[in-house]
Amino acid sequence: MIERLQVSHLRNLSEANLHTAACNVIIGANGSGKTSLLEAVFLLSRGKSFRHHQPKRYIQHHQSAATVYAKLSDKSTLAIQKEVDATTILRLNQNTVYNQSILTEQLPTLLIDPSTMDMLEQGSASRRQLLDWLVFHMKPGFHPQWVAYQRLLKQRNSLLKQTNALNKNQLAELKAWDKGLASHAALINHYREQVFHAWQPYFAQTNTQLLPAYADQLSLSYNAGYDTDIALDIQLNERLEQDMHLGYTRIGNHRADVHVHWRSSSKAINTKPTETSKNPNTHLNADNHPNTDTGADQEKSNSDKALPVLKEQAANVLSRGEKKLLITALRLSQLPLLLNYEMPSKQKNEQTSEQNEADITTNNETRVAPKVTPVVLLDDITAELDGRAINILLSTLAQLPCQVFMTSLTDDIVPLVNKLWSKPALFHVKQGVFSLQV
Repeated sequence: MIERLQVSHLRNLSEANLHTAACNVIIGANGSGKTSLLEAVFLLSRGKSFRHHQPKRYIQHHQSAATVYAKLSDKSTLAIQKEVDATTILRLNQNTVYNQSILTEQLPTLLIDPSTMDMLEQGSASRRQLLDWLVFHMKPGFHPQWVAYQRLLKQRNSLLKQTNALNKNQLAELKAWDKGLASHAALINHYREQVFHAWQPYFAQTNTQLLPAYADQLSLSYNAGYDTDIALDIQLNERLEQDMHLGYTRIGNHRADVHVHWRSSSKAINTKPTETSKNPNTHLNADNHPNTDTGADQEKSNSDKALPVLKEQAANVLSRGEKKLLITALRLSQLPLLLNYEMPSKQKNEQTSEQNEADITTNNETRVAPKVTPVVLLDDITAELDGRAINILLSTLAQLPCQVFMTSLTDDIVPLVNKLWSKPALFHVKQGVFSLQV
């Protein structure tokens, strides 16, 4: 947990020095600097901002660099300095380190903010990152494989963009890269699948709390980004001509996705014969088009039929408010899993036979509680969720061993926070200057 946080020259935060608690509420007007504080914590953890990737966009004007420093409850210290030209200096316990993942491991951050509320409609990247955040913190072997895969993918795409025809040497080089990609892809997919299956019951439980009306209708599915029954290098070779034409690699781990599906309930209805129902072999398929079927369906009378079960992307069915709740459920459900590696007993029993085989490639990884405290960043959440959802969200967070930073335009959230946390820290910020309310 962060005990002390210092921020220098990040947006309108010239010098901020805060002693923080398990729950921290930052209240201020728009543009006062409250979101910038969350941005600073995120930058320290991830090495990038969630608002702009270019450092010059968040470093104060006429300043050469922005710096974020944190002292944790275990007395360790983390620091990052971002310069205008994107040069980065990282320090752990005053020692320079050269890999952002080292700080990320020490300070896991989970962001819930307005910009994440469109992930269902956006491309696959944000949903894939949602899963990979969990995999990174739960499977130590994942990150090295992912880094190696990205390096080879970059080389492959660079070659595809350079030429429309490969000579003998280039073709041999490409095949060697594809072999490497296939090897890394298999392990990356294996890690992702394990974590995805462990995540599902936690999502179902959280979804039941936030969207009880859809408790049995929403489900997750994972798409690996390629046919996992066939080695990736074989598939890449088959698609080489098309990839060269497009100038990039179309399949692989980098195209993986997590989908949220909505499935309708099956209810018996009383119907009268129609042009469609006059034929006992005809019913509506998932696209509401007439289709023929045989077997037990033929025995159903026209007066007691079951509505067909329709399956659709949740984003196409839910309202804007319901989508916000769904995305909140996706993110919130990750914390109990991360903090409690033991799977629910039902799932554990179902996967016992699979685990023995899986452990062969994961070197018998042991699920143990993480040594670090996750930090949850809630930006202006009162503007995105209704009172009931906020109550569930904060009540859940208060029961978990995590640290919370939340922003709000008003102090309306304070009574609930005081009820759930024994000693929250309440800060007011104005023009980048923070004051602690005692």
